[in-house]
Amino acid sequence: MNTKSYAIVTASYWGFTLTDGALRMLVLLHFHSLGFSPLNLAFLFLLYEFCGVLTNLLGGWVGSRIGLKVTLYTGLALQIIALLMLSMVNPQWAMSLSVSYVMASQALSGIAKDLTKMSSKSAVKLVVNGGEGALFKWVAILTGSKNALKGVGFMLGGVSLTWLGFTHSLWLMAAALGLVLLAAMIFLNQDMGKSKKKVKFTQLFSKSREINWLSASRFFLFASRDVWFVVALPVFLKSQLSWSFNQVGSFMAAWVIAYGIVQASAPRLIGHHRPGRSAARWVGLLTLVTASLAAAIMLDFHPVASIFIGLGIFGIVFAVNSAVHSYLILTFTSDDQVALNVGFYYMANAWGRLIGTLLSGLMFIFGGLAACLWTSAVMLLAAFIMTLPLRNTQDSVGSGDAR
Repeated sequence: MNTKSYAIVTASYWGFTLTDGALRMLVLLHFHSLGFSPLNLAFLFLLYEFCGVLTNLLGGWVGSRIGLKVTLYTGLALQIIALLMLSMVNPQWAMSLSVSYVMASQALSGIAKDLTKMSSKSAVKLVVNGGEGALFKWVAILTGSKNALKGVGFMLGGVSLTWLGFTHSLWLMAAALGLVLLAAMIFLNQDMGKSKKKVKFTQLFSKSREINWLSASRFFLFASRDVWFVVALPVFLKSQLSWSFNQVGSFMAAWVIAYGIVQASAPRLIGHHRPGRSAARWVGLLTLVTASLAAAIMLDFHPVASIFIGLGIFGIVFAVNSAVHSYLILTFTSDDQVALNVGFYYMANAWGRLIGTLLSGLMFIFGGLAACLWTSAVMLLAAFIMTLPLRNTQDSVGSGDAR
């Protein structure tokens, strides 16, 4: 294993993730306080997610041609620009202008996020040696630690909004990420991810059966989370429970940190069972958990306790699902095609997040948090169905042959 390259890539991803989590909470809470409706808040993130779709698709192709180091640097640089751009928002602007401007800055941030994520996740495949067990371990650590730090970013976003205000928080984040970019450019020497053969644009959509089914399942899996998490939950906590910015940010942070810890521990939780065989089992369990929580909220059964306990269980089961998926996409692809295939896979992830984000605002207006959770349960059922065709490939995947 190339420890130095893994450490630099991971540290860069960590630095980006802190700013990404903080930015999400800053935008959500700041513009909610300015009177934006749940649907307006959802629209703020639509271009963020849509640009993630295009970035993952094209970014994987670009990364396979010019290398992952360049795409990683580009992602970090674009996030700095997006932060500085957002700091120029004027509260006196008309609502339509504010929404359009913030959507544009979030679009740039969405490109930055998915360039950085695609580069980092693909790089793990190339720097980790030691077989499938080692790959599962290190990709789980990268993904889990990233999500734990995103939770810390949520908390920092809520705290910095209270202490520093919107604009100064963005300036501080841009300066910190600038240092991360500088360190990466100085210390990351390994050139990774260039395909040995010239990759044609048409190869973007030429995927194996396993990658197609896994990507389809990923679409529904992440749509099921964001349909209640992105807009509905924080607005519910702020408007229905009258929580402060700090309380909302801290709760969201605690949830994501715990989620990240579980995700990093997924190889130990699954034990000796091959991760591929666990995909359908865990998403099926998550469907039952979500439907039970939706029923409890709809029936007004101790709603506050149901939300906190139910979302805690959801987080544990979802974390294992996500870790299994992140491992499987790397086993389904060869080293030479890793950037291309991981980009395609995370394009499906971004589509799911986009649809989930839009429905989060719409369903919350339509039927509150319960409607969001029922929508989530339906999406998880679809994710379960999409996972079933992979059952016949698990023996070969587990032994590293299905690539």
